[in-house]
Amino acid sequence: MASKDTYEFKAEIQQLLNILVHSLYTNKDIFLRELVSNASDALDKYRHATGHTAQAEEDGPDLEIRIHADKEAKKLFIEDTGVGMTREELVENIGTIAHSGSAAFMKELTEAKEKDENAVADLIGRFGVGFYSVYMVADEVVLTTRSHQGGPALSWTSDGKGAYVIDELADADAANAPERGTHIEIRLNPDLADQFTDPETLKRIIKTHSNFVRYPIYVDDERVNTVPALWREPKFQIKPEQYKEFYTFLTYDQAEPIAVVHQAVDAPVQFNALVFIPPTGNGFLPLERDNWGLDLYVRRVLIQRQNKDLLPEYLSFIKGVVDTEDLPLNISRETLQDNLLLGKIRSTLVKHVLGELEKMAEKDEEKYFQFWDAHSEIFKAGYQDFANRERFAKLVRFNSSTHDDHLQLTGLDGYVERAKEGQKEIYYLYGPSREACKLSPHAEIFRKKGIEVLYLYEPIDEFIMDSIREYKEFTLVSAEHADAATLEQFDDAEDAPKAEKLNPEQEAALPGVLGRIKDALGDRVTDVRASKRLSDSPVCLVNPDGQVTSSMDKIMRVMSKDTSVPQKALEVNPDHPLLRNMIEIYKKDRKDPFIEQAAEQLYESALLLEGYLNDPHALVGRIQNLLADASGWYVQTKEKVEE
Repeated sequence: MASKDTYEFKAEIQQLLNILVHSLYTNKDIFLRELVSNASDALDKYRHATGHTAQAEEDGPDLEIRIHADKEAKKLFIEDTGVGMTREELVENIGTIAHSGSAAFMKELTEAKEKDENAVADLIGRFGVGFYSVYMVADEVVLTTRSHQGGPALSWTSDGKGAYVIDELADADAANAPERGTHIEIRLNPDLADQFTDPETLKRIIKTHSNFVRYPIYVDDERVNTVPALWREPKFQIKPEQYKEFYTFLTYDQAEPIAVVHQAVDAPVQFNALVFIPPTGNGFLPLERDNWGLDLYVRRVLIQRQNKDLLPEYLSFIKGVVDTEDLPLNISRETLQDNLLLGKIRSTLVKHVLGELEKMAEKDEEKYFQFWDAHSEIFKAGYQDFANRERFAKLVRFNSSTHDDHLQLTGLDGYVERAKEGQKEIYYLYGPSREACKLSPHAEIFRKKGIEVLYLYEPIDEFIMDSIREYKEFTLVSAEHADAATLEQFDDAEDAPKAEKLNPEQEAALPGVLGRIKDALGDRVTDVRASKRLSDSPVCLVNPDGQVTSSMDKIMRVMSKDTSVPQKALEVNPDHPLLRNMIEIYKKDRKDPFIEQAAEQLYESALLLEGYLNDPHALVGRIQNLLADASGWYVQTKEKVEE
């Protein structure tokens, strides 16, 4: 005999439903995702309860979810052939919200709402009441179910306001009840009926949120979720063309990805990941700066598009999905409750991605350079990842003085292999271009000694070097700060120019010339001294503290809006012809104005090379005067020769 029971919602439950319907969910599409997720869970439970082990496709239409709409009647129907429910289960799972204690739940809810509206979602999440999101769109819901264990068909009916009714259906009424599983009839709010009875809208929602549910989902007899959740399949069973197809589906990019990282991880947290390295990158374009992140799924259901907690920003070029069953979620699945688990997933995923890059760099250099060309602009920001500093250091690439052009690259391992015997430093030099680095006065002693120098072209490269500091017992040292005494222990290169030594008279006059230069420049320089690092240039500027490079100093000054010219030491090359001439001039006339004029010219030329010369007018005028004098001397000399 059929029995029909009516249950009144308690006042706090009515209040909760009001919050669910009007305050919690911002996107009404979510109700369909929640109901499909419940249906998928019911199908999972049936498989586990009955020992089913076959894949959904092999199970046939028996295990499936069907959705159809009646536009005229303003109704939406969702059916599954899952485990179904008994009366007791119906009361526990559907009839009672927060069955762990409604009064305690509402007390916490009220307190949370008073403190922070955003805390409401997090609190409700602990009680799992996603089914009730249906009342965002429904005026009434009729749920009909029959347990797979047998027993009568039952219906649960409620308008979500005052009460619900559980009815044990008589044989005549149960004729249309499911043989096993649950059937939900949603009588839609008239204002929303046109939207949620439109098959295209329903398909769009399924493809957005539930596209990878393992069981077939049909909308009006058309299967919607046709793309398999490839990340759940064993790697050895997947062909390269399947990865390519999934990458194209995910990104709309028709090109082959550079690499695929497919991982099934059991500890410290269980998750599956399928991520790709695209062949091209967006860099830091303003419109693309926030367009990154991995799609986060829980049991194949999309929870968050472009989650930015799963990877650090320096790996933001990575595209793909992460799926976990361990993640606790709030009711709306829009705010994640436990960032600790996300942190563990992130840490593990970063190691797998860096491992794939290391393998690529070792076994397929051409492909790695393709990656570097596409993504180095973003990847270089990894110098801030101190937990993976050594692995990052192994992966960075630079141009070098040993290369023929700026397109060739080397890593720190390559530099170490080519280092001279007894060398314990990796030297680097910053410049806006390869030509600028080659012409830098600081590169001259390395050229003379045949020692390799890494060329840095971007400001971030210096931050990388400062972060790494040491690599395989080698210290990273700026060419500006290289110890001349350390470099002098190495033999000169075979093609290094040999300068004639100063004679005793020139040696005696050199300190006087340096003193005249210091007097001419005054406190614009901290010191004027003979240089052991120069071979081609007459002078160079060196930071007196020997700690901050010129390029880093400029970055710091830009940040602090300091436009002043820094005080530096001026190093003079006694072997340069110009300095030799200045010595001869000084020997004949210690007060000759040419020495002061040359000092000004050399100092401003050094400033120009360092990028500190704010006003070049005096420099240009002085050059023109010197050219005029020099051309006059040249004409006079030529006339005497011709006579």
